[in-house]
Amino acid sequence: MVDNVIELTTKEPTEPIAVFLGMRLVELTPGYSRVSMKVRPEHLNFNGMVFGGIIAAVADQAFAYATNSLVQPSIASQFNIHFINGASADDELIAECRVVKSGRRVGISEMTVTNQEGKLIAKATGTTIPVVT
Repeated sequence: MVDNVIELTTKEPTEPIAVFLGMRLVELTPGYSRVSMKVRPEHLNFNGMVFGGIIAAVADQAFAYATNSLVQPSIASQFNIHFINGASADDELIAECRVVKSGRRVGISEMTVTNQEGKLIAKATGTTIPVVT
């Protein structure tokens, strides 16, 4: 598990989607991750609020780090998100993921997205399956 954490931490600064969206890995331990992203103008929709896909992306990034920090690499087979509150142009989004179950055939995780003040923006759940090599 520690090797996976070290490998992911090493890859993080150059991961294309993270660089493109401005996400950064804040904390990573086996089965847990925290990712943050400062909202930029291009993340906003026509109402001046953060586009839902951006919120989902930061939750998904935390999901990927937490699940792949464990013994076996995995990919998402299901991702479900509930948007609770809107996020604004001056927000920093903070996504946390905790792996609830990591089995040989399926994994289950829970994610939360908050802003810098702790306001709940979204809750998500995800299911993973192992990568077969």
